[in-house]
Amino acid sequence: MKFIYFDCSAGASGDMILASLLSLGVPLKEFQQAIKRLKLKVEVRVRKATSNGFSGLQLEVTVPRVSPSRTFSEVAGIISRSELEPEVKENALKIFKRLFEAESRVHGRSFRTAHLHEAAADDALVDIVGTCWLLRKLQVTEVYFSPVNLGSGFVETSHGRLPVPPPAVGELMRGCPVYSSPEPVELLTPTGAAILTTLGRCLSSWPELTYEKIGYGLGHRKLSLQPNFLRAFYGERELFQPARKVQVVEATIDDASPQLLGSFINRVLELGALEAYLTPIVMKKNRLGSKLTVMAEVDKIDRLIEAIFRETTTIGLRYYPVERRTLRREIREVRLHGQKIRVKVSYYGEEAVNFQPEYEDCLKLAEKLNLPLKQVITEVIKNFKV
Repeated sequence: MKFIYFDCSAGASGDMILASLLSLGVPLKEFQQAIKRLKLKVEVRVRKATSNGFSGLQLEVTVPRVSPSRTFSEVAGIISRSELEPEVKENALKIFKRLFEAESRVHGRSFRTAHLHEAAADDALVDIVGTCWLLRKLQVTEVYFSPVNLGSGFVETSHGRLPVPPPAVGELMRGCPVYSSPEPVELLTPTGAAILTTLGRCLSSWPELTYEKIGYGLGHRKLSLQPNFLRAFYGERELFQPARKVQVVEATIDDASPQLLGSFINRVLELGALEAYLTPIVMKKNRLGSKLTVMAEVDKIDRLIEAIFRETTTIGLRYYPVERRTLRREIREVRLHGQKIRVKVSYYGEEAVNFQPEYEDCLKLAEKLNLPLKQVITEVIKNFKV
């Protein structure tokens, strides 16, 4: 299973999303055959292009006539009658439902009677259904995206000249981090906003990720201040951990017993802390105290803070983000006196720079053979080959 992380520094549109996914290696003919199942009179063309020195794919959907405005039931009928996979249909309908809900709210219409013009046209159907098909083809199960650049200025729509972001985009992006650049154009389209917010999750800062490929989907406008592309970072889902950014929580305590604090260290480690320790300090009025330090990934901070307030005597704490680097680790085994001993090996790049016998395994063997623990550890180190 795979992940996609979209870098939306130049916004996002349906054709840019399609192009970025296609550039990850999906054969164009397969994609075109999938689109034909919609039974629309459209032609999908893809070409290599450049933007500010960066190369990628640029996609264009041509239609022989102006597409009519459509209700949700009409769009749903086109998708449901197609011979596409059930998962593709389901996700496409979710995106269109979100689009129609946004449109009905901003124009004060009922969902049933709301019509979409540009966002329900044939090319938008290709953008949305095509995205869902490509994600399935690429085996993507998780989609993430960065804060989105909206652009600025005004945009011409079927409802007249509207400020950027137009009302539908503003509604769709509610709750997501967005920003505006000086580029006097619309960078985020309603179709792009609907795809991102329906299928994806926005991360407010760059995550720590390990990726295999980068796809580049180029827009059609030439921007004056930056390249006009959408980047799609693609890799194994297991290697993408958006919560890897860590924070440190600290509290100074001078009215708790050592037994309470010692037990609490074990408690926060059980709750998912990466590190937890106590530092002796001198507090006001020269009272001896302890500084509790807990380091954890962002998604575990709230429950750890709750535990600190509930299970210690502190009435205040502080927390802040920190940068962290770790070595890649793996567990190897060595056999000593007929027993397996696990050894933790740490790598800097591809080089093994440290190894440490597992304490519990060495202790069991020492007790079994009635040997000093340090002797067992020394023998493991002598017999272990990296």
